[in-house]
Amino acid sequence: MPKRIKGLDDSLVKGTPMKPLYNGGPAPEHLSGIASSYAAFLIGCDLPLAWRGLSQWRILEIGFGSGLNFLATWATWKADPLRPKILHFVATEVFQPIEPVNHLRTDLSADFYPLASELDAQLWGLLPGFHRLVFEGGRVLLTLCIGDIKTVLRQQTVEADTIYLNVDNLQISPDKWDVDFFKAIARCCRRGTRLVTEAVAHEVHHALDQCGFQAKESPSPPLTHQHFEWEYNPSWQPKKPAGYSSYAVARPTTCVVVGAGLAGAAIAASLVRRGWQVEVLDAASAPASGASGLPAGLVVPHVSTDDSLLSRLSRCGVRLTLQQAQTLLVQGVDWGHTGVLEHAVDGVHRTLPQAWMASEMSAAAEWCHSAAPEALAHADLSLCSAALWHAQAGWIKPARLVEAWLNTPGITWRGDSVVAKLQSKSDHWQLLNVSQEVLAQADLVVIAAAHASRALALTVNEVELPLQPIRGQVTWGLHQGEDKDALPRFADFPINGHGALIPRVPGPQGMTWVLGSSYERDCETPQIKPQDHLDNLTRLQTLLPNMAARLTQESNVNGVMGWAGVRCATPSRLPIMGRLAVNPSGAQVWVCSGMGSRGLSFAVLCAELMAAKLHNEPFPLEKRLAQALSL
Repeated sequence: MPKRIKGLDDSLVKGTPMKPLYNGGPAPEHLSGIASSYAAFLIGCDLPLAWRGLSQWRILEIGFGSGLNFLATWATWKADPLRPKILHFVATEVFQPIEPVNHLRTDLSADFYPLASELDAQLWGLLPGFHRLVFEGGRVLLTLCIGDIKTVLRQQTVEADTIYLNVDNLQISPDKWDVDFFKAIARCCRRGTRLVTEAVAHEVHHALDQCGFQAKESPSPPLTHQHFEWEYNPSWQPKKPAGYSSYAVARPTTCVVVGAGLAGAAIAASLVRRGWQVEVLDAASAPASGASGLPAGLVVPHVSTDDSLLSRLSRCGVRLTLQQAQTLLVQGVDWGHTGVLEHAVDGVHRTLPQAWMASEMSAAAEWCHSAAPEALAHADLSLCSAALWHAQAGWIKPARLVEAWLNTPGITWRGDSVVAKLQSKSDHWQLLNVSQEVLAQADLVVIAAAHASRALALTVNEVELPLQPIRGQVTWGLHQGEDKDALPRFADFPINGHGALIPRVPGPQGMTWVLGSSYERDCETPQIKPQDHLDNLTRLQTLLPNMAARLTQESNVNGVMGWAGVRCATPSRLPIMGRLAVNPSGAQVWVCSGMGSRGLSFAVLCAELMAAKLHNEPFPLEKRLAQALSL
């Protein structure tokens, strides 16, 4: 093997050369896998030259394996000063990766070790379905699609610029490499998509030719690995890939988001990462003044025996929210990745989805499993209590997450700005107040104003959004002192199932507990009601009898405090997100609302899905799940 990868540095005709994979001397034998990834796939697809100066680049890999091709591509992107703003890497795998990167750490060069460690930290809970993994502050996005390859490709919306056909990693028998298999790949291509494979089988080459790929002359392989290059250029007019945008892809310019809660702030942050200049308007004088001002809320996935639509959506959303919290918030102050105990107060032991039993059990258990005796004891519950333990869950102060998003460079926040009407102009949309004065104007407007979104949508095209206000009140109080005996034994994690208790939330006055929440439909007034405090404590008596007695005693001494807000929900209890209108010049109005009591689970997911639709990016979740959130 040569000292350096022949062809890699030579391919960088202009610009700053990338750091080599290893620093001179005889190349260690264990680097052969990484070196072949650079040579056969990256150089074979003319990377990094092909992506330079572009806003995004989309790679589809068939056969993720141990992730070496992803690591090589990520390292190339990271070292290229002319890299695209967003790198999308969509990878399919029949099962969860069989060789987790942490098993390969000793075989990786020092340059790859930090990237491998970051990847390994996110390779958890890979049940069948799509999993969005986020790196580089949201600029490198890995979407792992676990399951039958033809099935997951039908649920994907990627229009790939580059394809790695890594047949050596495919955990399927060669007899399944039929024409339909390659047709599924072709549906994810645009004319000109480059495909590279090391497959030498005649059947593979023949199927590629049948599906519209034309073989290209490859130079001599820079290493001993043989590879073949193809370009998608069928003699017929190919159909657009499934989910392809039916209107022009948005060019990042100016955007106004109406609403500074979880939904609006998450959207602003997602769009800024893609090059937009975003102004956020809100009727209140401070961000997160509505339902997102909750003192602390739970981020916990929904679990159902049939693995319902809500359950699958919530897992997608919780993963994304936890990634944001880990990046932006202070553990133990702004949030806690504590896990959550779900107590079935009816005494019926929950049956986990049958599909989980057929998949990798470790992946299912990394999400949820029956509560261990230790967790029940810490909650002061009977050891025979019916309960689940959600490992990937915890509590978050929503206002702190909103603040972190709004502090992203490129976002401008403006309060005391009541938007009463939207009107279309020749090449933009105007936002007017009640006096018909122009507050702002932009090429893109996103309405994320909770229940107020309904009235604003009517001014656009008289669309009646199915939004319902639901008032909620939480009860909270200070613990007596801050010593470790303030909440003995069961003070480390939240418990939910009939209402919810977050037993330890740090606040400016000391350690607090947060209990709730009430539900009052069709109420738009967030006043504090004494009866709701009693109702919250009554529910706690069912959820945690011993804890209820303790908090009732504390509240008699210290009194209790409350917070109330008005959530915005839909009949399906799922958010709605989509485009409301587009004017002749292409300026658009979108809406994102109806998070209900799951804003912490859905805000980031909806924001990333909106960004994907606007820019023709791969979706962060299956197409059928995305359709459930659409208008």
